[in-house]
Amino acid sequence: MARKTAHDDPLAPLTVAVGQEDLLLDRAVQEVVAAARASDADTDVRDLTSDQVQPGTLAELTSPSLFAERKVVVVRNAQDLSADTVKDVKAYLGSPAEEITLVLLHAGGAKGKGLLDAARKVGAREVACPKMTKPADRLSFVRSEFRTLGRSATPEACQALVDALGSDLRELASAVSQLVADIEGTIDEAVVARYYTGRAEASSFTVADRAVEGRAAEALEALRWSLATGVAPVLITSALAQGVRAIGKLSSARGGRPADLARELGMPPWKIDRVRQQMRGWTPDGVAAALTAVAEADAGVKGGGDDPEYALEKAVVSVARAARARG
Repeated sequence: MARKTAHDDPLAPLTVAVGQEDLLLDRAVQEVVAAARASDADTDVRDLTSDQVQPGTLAELTSPSLFAERKVVVVRNAQDLSADTVKDVKAYLGSPAEEITLVLLHAGGAKGKGLLDAARKVGAREVACPKMTKPADRLSFVRSEFRTLGRSATPEACQALVDALGSDLRELASAVSQLVADIEGTIDEAVVARYYTGRAEASSFTVADRAVEGRAAEALEALRWSLATGVAPVLITSALAQGVRAIGKLSSARGGRPADLARELGMPPWKIDRVRQQMRGWTPDGVAAALTAVAEADAGVKGGGDDPEYALEKAVVSVARAARARG
């Protein structure tokens, strides 16, 4: 989990998120943005990559506003800023603007260390976002996720989840959220086994990815393997729905950089790139038809039909067909 300094006001003039764990870096940004918008719903958020911040860019973004609006300026991969831009940032740190929160995302290595040292020297709020390479760290992360959501899970359940899903923190966090949403009371090892046995080899998201890419045969193969290894059908319909909705949201959005679209659509930038590759062949009518098919399958697996597996197969084929609507 992300670790923070004692000075932990998300609206501090400067936050530095240090590390290489993408999920934790994104959460550090989201925490600041949420706090800013709670204070001022009209907060202007600028989320920039290092190559978008040139000499003079920061001065322009932090100049006084006619309407004195609150602003959050996020700079990703700050360790890659040019020497002249680093000078600008260091100068700004000595006299930060009011109503502006600057968030620097820094990998934490030797590259760009001077900027990180300067941020620490002025008392920046720091959020540690280390890559979780050890199983024990991922186990602690899962426990923390359950605690944050106000739910109890046995130690055996937490370990089983890590064993099933591996090192992807995004998937671990998603799994915890799914279990909390679906299960009442304490979550134990039996529940995790029912939902996630075999997930490392054939996840519900693999089924969804192949379906939205129009690869019906591969999607059906992944579906059958998932069901055979104990993946809960409701997880598959959920993943299908997420995949189709992402296609619909991105296809109707304005063009732009992944960071801009991520902010607009509420998706991480990495997912924007993936969905862009998957959305070729989709039409608005195809999205609508696929969502209808998934909704029917969801009702079928939750007791509205006699054959949940057939309902899932039908939905997978419908989604794959919709993905090829535009020839």
